[in-house]
Amino acid sequence: MKKLALHWKIIIGMVLGILFGFAMNSIGADGRLFVSNWIAPFGTIFINLLKLIAVPLILASLIKGISDLKDISKIKSMGLRTILIYVGTTLIAIIIGLSIVNIIKPGAGMSQDTIENIKLKYENDAGVTDKLAKASAQNDAGPLQALVDIFPSNIFTALGEAKMLQVIFFALFVGICLLLIPEKKAKPLIKFFDSLNEVVMKMVDLIMLFAPYAVFALMANVIIAFDDTEILIKLLAYAGCVVLGLALMIGFYLILIKVYTKKSPLWFLKEISPAQLLAFSTSSSAATLPVTMERVEEHLGVDKEVSGFVLPVGATVNMDGTSLYQAIAAVFIMQVIWPEGLTFTNQLVIIATALLASIGSAAVPSAGMVMLVIVLESIGFPAELLPIGLALIFAVDRPLDMCRTVVNVTGDATVSMMVAKSLDKLHEPKPKEWDDNYEAVK
Repeated sequence: MKKLALHWKIIIGMVLGILFGFAMNSIGADGRLFVSNWIAPFGTIFINLLKLIAVPLILASLIKGISDLKDISKIKSMGLRTILIYVGTTLIAIIIGLSIVNIIKPGAGMSQDTIENIKLKYENDAGVTDKLAKASAQNDAGPLQALVDIFPSNIFTALGEAKMLQVIFFALFVGICLLLIPEKKAKPLIKFFDSLNEVVMKMVDLIMLFAPYAVFALMANVIIAFDDTEILIKLLAYAGCVVLGLALMIGFYLILIKVYTKKSPLWFLKEISPAQLLAFSTSSSAATLPVTMERVEEHLGVDKEVSGFVLPVGATVNMDGTSLYQAIAAVFIMQVIWPEGLTFTNQLVIIATALLASIGSAAVPSAGMVMLVIVLESIGFPAELLPIGLALIFAVDRPLDMCRTVVNVTGDATVSMMVAKSLDKLHEPKPKEWDDNYEAVK
């Protein structure tokens, strides 16, 4: 196994986890209980370890990256390019999603019996109810609440609760202030965060040794959750539309890599694949962030001062895959239970709302479906039909969430390479291994 590349080890763990999950499903309740009690916890430990280092990594890399710029005007330049590219790719993702769902029409012709069966199975599900409650709370907040939430009142609370936008703001604030004080006084703190960044990146290398086994556990746990295949088959057309849209979005990223950065798309996919596979297994851009940063810096050749800014911002505000999913899901639900609402004006509103929702979703748990409710409410979707609408797609939300997280992470890596290329901060990759310094200390 040592000679295998990391992405192949993860793929093997993923395939074995899927097969093991199906095998345990065939045994019945006892098999599923065994996976839940004795296998799934290892996947949870792995995700916890990634989340453990995500906040210190963002803090250290952003402060170090900003202080290394030596010029405040560069922050404005890099920030403006980053936001404009993120908004541009999100708009393209939404348009791709709307185009596919309007051409294929996966919701047309679904029988009323199937809709009723789905309603009975999922309408009172705790997951559906929870997402409706979160969306309601989000809507009840003031129009500028998302802006208020960026500014922490207590940085230790923000760090402890992993409020990423607040951590990013604090890191940017500290980095800018380090530029504004004499270099002699700033140097000790810069050295501290530089050292912290190196330590956390080494933690990533060590944690990734466990990745193939963790992916096995995560995938086995995902498979045992789907013991009802009939509903999954009924929703295959909808899921196919989402997967097709996500695949087209990946293709769009590869075109940008080839045309703008002049790098090989296949090389890009090979180097970023461990982060993509982890994104698929964990369904979390934030949990995957440490690995994404390690791959982008060491294997794609993006300078730390660029990756340290672009990637944390992207993990919280760039949701291309989620935006594409929201566009397809919203129109699919309307095709099934509210076809009269499928007007051109409403679809323009979906584009605008999904774009804003992709930015505002960072602080909301279970962001995809929660923001979908907000998108539907923005076009006047009947409130009494919302539980049915969510129930309609709830069965396949988890596997699609896994797929769209891959697109989110790939988009972040693509934009970081584009920004680095525009600033002449793209260099030859210099990969590091976990045992680079092992001989000197053993």
